Amino acid sequence: MDATRDGTLAVCPGSYDPITLGHVNVVRRARGLFDEVVVAVAHNPDKRYLLDLDERLALARSATAAMAGVRVAAVPGLLADFCTRVGATAVVKGLRGAADFDAEHSMALMNRHLSGVETVFVMGDPALAHVASSLVKDVARHGGPVEDLVTADVAAALRRVLPAPPVPGGTR
Repeated sequence: MDATRDGTLAVCPGSYDPITLGHVNVVRRARGLFDEVVVAVAHNPDKRYLLDLDERLALARSATAAMAGVRVAAVPGLLADFCTRVGATAVVKGLRGAADFDAEHSMALMNRHLSGVETVFVMGDPALAHVASSLVKDVARHGGPVEDLVTADVAAALRRVLPAPPVPGGTR
């Protein structure tokens, strides 16, 4: 990855633990605004993830494979440094509501301070406003259906890494 490409490049950062259809929608819409989009999968060694980095990268690649001009990469450290390294024009973040804005506002200002890269907020699709990685994991952990919240590959990965929920009454 280097900053030698022409055109506009946006970075869509996140932990993507796991990537959801809400994330995919934001990436697709960002691609409509920028020549290239990098889905930047964050890795914080101090954070506990359900899916390891390699699996999160693979699932993000699978979820965005049909989108021309979209690539996936790991962010090993500060997002601002990553943006500078790849020559990003902007950071794109999806917002589901006011709480997301409150959480993202200071990060956007810090990234601009550190790298000069502006953050563009894209309003999430209202039909997906309830979809969050943490909720998807919770539903999957309890045996609920997630196939309409994530791609088939992500649903399969969740079934693989999460233990089957106990059956009421103690029998299976």
